[in-house]
Amino acid sequence: MKLFIDTANVEEIRKVSALGILDGVTTNPTLLAKEGRNPNDVAREILALVPGPVSLEVTALDAEGMVSQGKELATLASNVVVKIPMGAEGLRATKRLSDADIAVNMTLVFSANQALLAAKAGARYVSPFVGRIDDVGQDGMQVVQEIADIFRNYDFKCEILAASIRHPQHVLQAARLGADIATVPYAVIEQMVKHPLTDIGLQRFMKDWESLKAAKVNI
Repeated sequence: MKLFIDTANVEEIRKVSALGILDGVTTNPTLLAKEGRNPNDVAREILALVPGPVSLEVTALDAEGMVSQGKELATLASNVVVKIPMGAEGLRATKRLSDADIAVNMTLVFSANQALLAAKAGARYVSPFVGRIDDVGQDGMQVVQEIADIFRNYDFKCEILAASIRHPQHVLQAARLGADIATVPYAVIEQMVKHPLTDIGLQRFMKDWESLKAAKVNI
């Protein structure tokens, strides 16, 4: 499974990239605005830093506006993926952008039916928001499972990008269900790296090492 980071913070992206595990980035207007700089400058910096796909989201709500913004975003770099919100207007825009060979990540997906429509319209990625689905008392991972089953049945080229990840178990479940990608906040990636037994094991190793040195054992 590929691992994306869900952030517009360049320092977080640098840190995760240095671990050798980063495959791409997802952003949105809210994340870009939080950086307190010109969003276009932040986007360009991220695009230059990350060789993999970088999702940049449109702000228009009509198909014409989405297509216009999407084409403009696609000129920034070859690794731009245009994020389009699910809906009738979004499907129209996705069809037109995909026909123009512009990669689309259809976002705000909350059902397998929506994912099916996104794939048929030509989306390169579909983003079920598992955490938000859980928030309304439904099972976000069940939706991922349904999408995976459908895509296997019909050999869609669209990739499942599990989004709205809240904790490491979400990442584990997404991987077990066959999601192609999980886009994960920096804090969750930090949690994935750590385990209390790893810390205990390291402490014990260092304690034993220091004991050996104190005993002047030939090492």
